[in-house]
Amino acid sequence: MTLLCSKGIRKNPTAPFVPRTVIIGGKAAPGYHMAKMIIKLITSVADVVNNDPVVGSKLKVIFLENYRVSLAEKVIPATDLSEQISTAGTEASGTGNMKFMLNGALTIGTMDGANVEMAEEAGEENLFIFGMRVEDVSEMDKKGYDAMSYYKKIPELKQVMDQIASGFFSPRNPELFKDLTDMLFKYDRFKVFADFEDYLKSQDKVSKLYQNPVEWTKMVIRNIAATGKFSSDRTITEYATEVWGVEPTDLKIPPPNEPREAIEETVKALKKM
Repeated sequence: MTLLCSKGIRKNPTAPFVPRTVIIGGKAAPGYHMAKMIIKLITSVADVVNNDPVVGSKLKVIFLENYRVSLAEKVIPATDLSEQISTAGTEASGTGNMKFMLNGALTIGTMDGANVEMAEEAGEENLFIFGMRVEDVSEMDKKGYDAMSYYKKIPELKQVMDQIASGFFSPRNPELFKDLTDMLFKYDRFKVFADFEDYLKSQDKVSKLYQNPVEWTKMVIRNIAATGKFSSDRTITEYATEVWGVEPTDLKIPPPNEPREAIEETVKALKKM
């Protein structure tokens, strides 16, 4: 949506925008009203963007229905930019962003969840890090978060919210997203608006680097080369030793196609240990 606002494609249709196809995947539990409204907003925005003659081939928005492993296997290797933008301190972990990293996608994200480990391995300069850190969020919790102050200060944010609230994306039902806008203004525990301006600046850096294929590729290679730590072998080994207290054994486990007698001998040996 930000590319459609005052400084975006519709305002300057001949400007040299880097074409984008924004792909979003997710699911919502039947009773999770707000998540379902977010998905509805995404698809409503897609209806407007994808049929806008001014935007043309510069921007497309796609929501993947029933996002799952088999679909991820197709999408992840085809992705250039992975967006991992949870507010710092709110996402416990995550492996999807690691899969994107391993498959050559650069990451734009906050210092949250697995992004922190990725930045430690690849170097923060090889990710597009933006927004508040955990200590900034904690400080804001003490002082208080005022969504309206960001709305008044950032023109792009104001236009986006005005479009949603006015029914620009839901002309048949202008009040459709009222619960969503009320949440963002009145009781957003994720403080989304606080990171918005920095997010836009980081996206400008993404577009600038993407127009330099050599430098973009160098950063991709540095990211891929730094993913060794995220091996499932290392993870399982750490869980085994640190959580479950299980030590490795030198005992040879026969494959399933070996004679039954060999398997039984192995079972006996394990019982004696």
